[in-house]
Amino acid sequence: MTTENENGGGTAVADTDDVVLEVSDLSVTFPSDDGPLPAVRQVSYQVRRGEALGIVGESGSGKSVTSMAIMGLLPRNAKVEGSARLLGQEIIGLDDKAISEVRGQRIAMIFQDPLTSLNPVYTIGYQIAEAVLAHRKVGKKAAMARALELLEIVGIPSPEQRLRQYPHELSGGMRQRVVIAIAMANDPDVIIADEPTTALDVTVQAQVLEALQRARAETGAALVLITHDLGVVAGQVDRVGVMYAGRIVEMGSVEEVFYRPRMPYALGLLGSLPRLDGDRSDRLTPILGAPPSLRDLPKGCGFAPRCPMARDRCHEEEPRLLLVGEGEGEGGAAASEHTAACHFSEELVEAEASDLFRATSVDTEGMASVAEMEAAESQVVEAREEYLEELGADGARDVSSTEEPEVLLSATDLVKHFPIRSKGLLRRRVGAVQAVSGISLDLRERETLALVGESGCGKSTTARLLLNLIKLTSGEVTYMGQPLHGLSDRRMRPLRKDLQLVFQDPFASLDPRMTVADIIAEPMRIHGSGHRDARKRVSELLELVGLNPEHGSRYPHEFSGGQRQRIGVARALSLNPRVLVLDEPVSALDVSIQAGVINLLEDLQDELGLSYLFVSHDLSVVKHIADRVAVMYLGKMVETATTEQLFSAPAHPYTQALISAIPLPDPVKERTRERITVTGDIPSPANPPSGCRFRTRCPKFAEELSDAERARCVEEPPELRDRGTGHRDACHYSKAIELI
Repeated sequence: MTTENENGGGTAVADTDDVVLEVSDLSVTFPSDDGPLPAVRQVSYQVRRGEALGIVGESGSGKSVTSMAIMGLLPRNAKVEGSARLLGQEIIGLDDKAISEVRGQRIAMIFQDPLTSLNPVYTIGYQIAEAVLAHRKVGKKAAMARALELLEIVGIPSPEQRLRQYPHELSGGMRQRVVIAIAMANDPDVIIADEPTTALDVTVQAQVLEALQRARAETGAALVLITHDLGVVAGQVDRVGVMYAGRIVEMGSVEEVFYRPRMPYALGLLGSLPRLDGDRSDRLTPILGAPPSLRDLPKGCGFAPRCPMARDRCHEEEPRLLLVGEGEGEGGAAASEHTAACHFSEELVEAEASDLFRATSVDTEGMASVAEMEAAESQVVEAREEYLEELGADGARDVSSTEEPEVLLSATDLVKHFPIRSKGLLRRRVGAVQAVSGISLDLRERETLALVGESGCGKSTTARLLLNLIKLTSGEVTYMGQPLHGLSDRRMRPLRKDLQLVFQDPFASLDPRMTVADIIAEPMRIHGSGHRDARKRVSELLELVGLNPEHGSRYPHEFSGGQRQRIGVARALSLNPRVLVLDEPVSALDVSIQAGVINLLEDLQDELGLSYLFVSHDLSVVKHIADRVAVMYLGKMVETATTEQLFSAPAHPYTQALISAIPLPDPVKERTRERITVTGDIPSPANPPSGCRFRTRCPKFAEELSDAERARCVEEPPELRDRGTGHRDACHYSKAIELI
């Protein structure tokens, strides 16, 4: 039975004495040239002392605006309505002086980008001490002692040294931990963390999340964690709220929402995720379409245009957030209360995302119904069949051959050093950054080879060396037996047809002054295609990647991130290449959009027989799309194997740490799985450690090896050795273990 929630749509709490933050009917509207923009609409929730609440949703759903409104950080032209009570005190509408007394002392915020929170001209110690002095009547010496204590609590190595350093001298993970230290400086009652791990590698993310948990344990603060990573939510929070189009559409305990979602949107988000514990053969199930414009919200349910369950009532009446089912959480009825904004939530009890959301790579933004979306997909399938017939008539390669795949792109002992020069007029060379140090790999026909590792390990540099976009220091690169290293730009031009690159940031790689049609046609014109032929092929390519050919007259800024990435893929396909190098192609996309792009890449590989070099730090995506995986660390390859071998039994300690740091979107598995923790930050590639480059962070080196074994790791660089069946790793004392 479904009943209306008593507190106006939020999450009711039985014991209000424990409530530290109560948000009621919070709405935020921004003025614009096209009229008012309702960014947040009647958001209500409560957070109890010591509790962790997660807020999830796609970009633009209103997650960050809600937190900024609570903190009083929105611009003056924003219209904020509703209530936010902190320990019974109303904080919406307080003047600057009054809210400044609350911020930092009773409620603190951790921002997504720590560089925007830290002043570049002051030391780390000064900035932490400043937060203490602002709210406590203590001396500077006591404030600096508190700053040192806070750095130790959040796990920053050599805290005495860090106190005297400036933000630019710290890594991204260290800067984020400094911001956490500032947030906990005055033992606040509530900490709001806005995407605190978005731009971090998974190993650093694990360190930051551990620091956040220490902060909660130290201060006893309640936590509001805003993120798009459902795996982080599964392991870090007690309750979760799902936001869509400016409002909360589902809220409940993390177990209820993850295992028994009652809103189709929540089910769709979970089905869009590539999972470490999932079957690689399972196709992702993206949510069709795109979120509505907040300036022109549809009548009725905002999710109705994308919802497979939508009926007439959904397009006419907006559903309220209602209590559904009976909770069985450990904290009693209040702790496990589950609410959802859906007219037909009971029908989702036994539903599966793969049943409800059809797996598709078609772009359907702006379409009014699922029927229109399915019709669009049918048109794309027909367009692809026609495209393949035309391609075959021109002698396209046979992608159905069962023979041993041919090696297309091969690299042997790649080395790339970037010079470090002194300051001044003469600028003599004083050192070198060892970006790539002896990488060898082969990419076969119709294969996806993933290159993975943390930021700064040399993945993107390796990809550019393979395409001869930057010059080698030493080594060899061949394409179908033909050497590429040393070729001039003029001699490389004919080979560019076969070797194409899709960049991480599609907006930065698309000329904002050119229409989409001109962008896609440009490579063809450079290589001699006529204007008429290029125009016809642009329409075919737009249909091939699931875009409307009529949109060729638009400019890049008029498209969403997922659409721009499709445009980048279409441009790369314009010359009918054999090899695509994909440099973090989905890292900047929401999970629902990411799923559609991944499905598109898989479809194109099947249909066109493409080979992919897939550069990524997201091992969940890699497991889903790759055939083989090569793991890099500090310019060296440390492990290579088939996807099944690597994920079932990783051997190198670094690979094991990477896999164990990837969060699983499953609350029970995420909180009970084995963890391998890596401490510290990546050493400078200008001065890498002797012997094994990973030894300075290796848990095995620190905890398990004898003095003689450690001496070998310090003195002798390990070489890749075969563990059998092509599984190779570079560790003197590796041992394969099962982690998933």
